[in-house]
Amino acid sequence: MLPQEIIRSKRDGGVLSKADIADFAAGLTHGTWSEGQVAALAMAIFLNGMNAEEGAALTLAMRDSGKVLDWSGLPGPVTDKHSTGGVGDNVSLMLAPIVAACGAFVPMISGRGLGHTGGTLDKMDSIPGYTSQPDDRLFARTVRDVGCAIIGQTADLAPADKRFYAVRDVTGTVESIPLITASILSKKLAAGLSSLVLDVKSGNGSFMAEARDARRLAENLVTVAGAASLPATALLTGMNEPLASAAGNAVEVRNAVDFLTGAGRDRRLEDVTLALAAEMLVAARIAATAKEGLARAREALSGGAAAERFGKMVRALGGPADFVENPERYLPAAAIVVPATAGRDGFVGRIETRALGVGVIELGGGRSKPEDAIDHSVGLTGCLPVGAEVRRGEPLAMVHARTTDDAERAVAAVRAAYRMTDEKPRAGKAILRRIAGAA
Repeated sequence: MLPQEIIRSKRDGGVLSKADIADFAAGLTHGTWSEGQVAALAMAIFLNGMNAEEGAALTLAMRDSGKVLDWSGLPGPVTDKHSTGGVGDNVSLMLAPIVAACGAFVPMISGRGLGHTGGTLDKMDSIPGYTSQPDDRLFARTVRDVGCAIIGQTADLAPADKRFYAVRDVTGTVESIPLITASILSKKLAAGLSSLVLDVKSGNGSFMAEARDARRLAENLVTVAGAASLPATALLTGMNEPLASAAGNAVEVRNAVDFLTGAGRDRRLEDVTLALAAEMLVAARIAATAKEGLARAREALSGGAAAERFGKMVRALGGPADFVENPERYLPAAAIVVPATAGRDGFVGRIETRALGVGVIELGGGRSKPEDAIDHSVGLTGCLPVGAEVRRGEPLAMVHARTTDDAERAVAAVRAAYRMTDEKPRAGKAILRRIAGAA
């Protein structure tokens, strides 16, 4: 069918056939659909949705648009995690080496920034020499020898999703449950996993601000994964404030290195990271219970095994051999670092987290168009959490910027995003709910 006829059908609320969806995936892969046509269908799906059969068909069609990896030769379980995205969410950087240090293999196929959220791949690109898109041989060797590899999609891995992902990012069509589901699972299914754990964010810094929507997404992800024979569970986690105290690219990498080495760990970030690690170890059948998985993850972290794995991964993929020991030597630093200060005494009562993510993009740490270059040095550090007490003139966060004008705009944005109260608010939960697949 002609692209415009498929678009018209979904625009008018119709149900797309498997053949229509296969045509769309082929058009994405081979460039026979224009960017405008891709954007039009994305918006039609965003407005009218997809039923379960359409969603599953789109997921499988995008998976089958490229090769599917085979890890059957590895001497252990193959597992992974995916986050729906948030601000200051650098969990993947610590989680992959923690789980690998416990005996699983983690071929983590990650994405770039989407909307106001940061991308794991953009973070890893902050490390000089790091090959974030290696060839298949280097990827396989790193997973086998190190136990984990954090990389981006190769040209032949779910190529339909790769193009669709970039168009959705700049056309206001990110927050769609069927499109998010298909995008996530097409890559994970193509990665050849034996299990998957999903971190579905809920709150004002996530794509699913309402808890009911986040739960719907988590349930849809787990259901579609199960239908595709991929065992999956999901954790709903809170995103009403940045997860790490840093938001950006290089600054989040430094935060991750500090976490792994014990130089500094944000409490909520630690809670979420270790809970996901426990889920992955249970899913991989390395741990019998979440309690056992949590204990093993803590041991890998506190004993230094996880930091060692991260360093080996960076080195295996072309980065500096002493990166973990000397991150400041290699990570790019912004020309200007200034505080965004509180205008009054009080407590941090609320944070408009999405506004902080947008602020990082406006600093140059994200993209407005798919072809935009990223300044890996810019971002925020020292972001105070909800409930923190602060005096007038003390920093709410530190702004890392490339120009004075950028810094001034970001300082104003941070001040506007932080809402002060006279009384200390109750802390929000980091882990909201667990959703399991069918037995």
